[in-house]
Amino acid sequence: MEVNAVRAAKLGQSMWYDNISRDLLDSGELARLVATQGVRGVTSNPTIFQKAMTTGAAYADEFTKLAGKGCGAPEIYETMAVSDIRRGADALRGVYDASEGKDGFISLEVSPTLAADTAGTLAEAKRLWAAVDRPNLMIKIPATPEGVPAVRAAIAAGLNVNITLIFSLASHAKVIDAFLSGLEDRVRAGKPVERVASVASFFVSRVDSAVDKQLDEKAKGGASAAAALRGKAAIANAKLAYELFEKEFGGPRFAPLKQKGAQVQRPLWASTSTKNPSYKDTIYVDALIGPDTVNTLPPATLAAFNDHGTPAVTIRDGLADAKRQLKDLEALGVSMDAVCADLLRDGVASFAKSFTELLGAVESRRKEVPSGRAH
Repeated sequence: MEVNAVRAAKLGQSMWYDNISRDLLDSGELARLVATQGVRGVTSNPTIFQKAMTTGAAYADEFTKLAGKGCGAPEIYETMAVSDIRRGADALRGVYDASEGKDGFISLEVSPTLAADTAGTLAEAKRLWAAVDRPNLMIKIPATPEGVPAVRAAIAAGLNVNITLIFSLASHAKVIDAFLSGLEDRVRAGKPVERVASVASFFVSRVDSAVDKQLDEKAKGGASAAAALRGKAAIANAKLAYELFEKEFGGPRFAPLKQKGAQVQRPLWASTSTKNPSYKDTIYVDALIGPDTVNTLPPATLAAFNDHGTPAVTIRDGLADAKRQLKDLEALGVSMDAVCADLLRDGVASFAKSFTELLGAVESRRKEVPSGRAH
């Protein structure tokens, strides 16, 4: 019997797994998820690597070996991360080949400490691309004002790019433009575009967490309309992002690129675990299924969707309602622009904190290993 993630794939949505660890690879669990649970890609981020590398014993042997050679914390982290990403890419290679380069990707993020550095982001993207050396790698670059120009240059250089931390429609529009501009740069340079893949990671549940907090305050202040809008902003925002995607990639600018075999830049729904226990645990999956989309699911959400989710095309449903809900929020004094700006800033800071803490933990462990010998 087909699991729901496989059914969703037949409707045009690929389910990716928002998790990576050495245990996942060593146990064969990732291969099982790909073979039987409908997983068609993997995403990672600094917080995921922090958790994986600082708990459990899966990295102990390689860590001791690298530390014993005198490697510094950044080199130890990157060596272990690149090893995991390569193995993950290899586990997904069958999906990549069968889909002719349209799916089966694994993502590795540039250092979030470079989020305000265009040149530094691009240099690290190219370096990590070469280090992993797999065609089904995606380099994650944040949708900061400095990150977006790096996206264009990376696409122009032929890298696959996952643009992360997109919250607003304005930011999504800039990301689409960067992708199209990068492809146009390649065409002008006489380079092929067929295998250059990209996803635009549009964050979902964090929007509700932020907006609901404001709505609760307004309800306490006597705004009777506030309660009815709880849990509506995130899905409404994402549905409008998909409307923008269809408009741009169904329009005249993409047409000549499509003729040359270019792929669309698929919207990827990120942050789709349910943060509010009063909401259904698959709410941010069930409501956003549609053609040319990706949803990256943490382990519990994937299990929940395969157990009791609803695989049906829903992404275009209720679009008029979504637009009205967002207008109603603005009328109540909830600024989506301000919410999204805060979430982007906080997201960059959170990933940077995780990355710094990860390197700090690696450094502490490194100091415990005598240089020149392993134990």
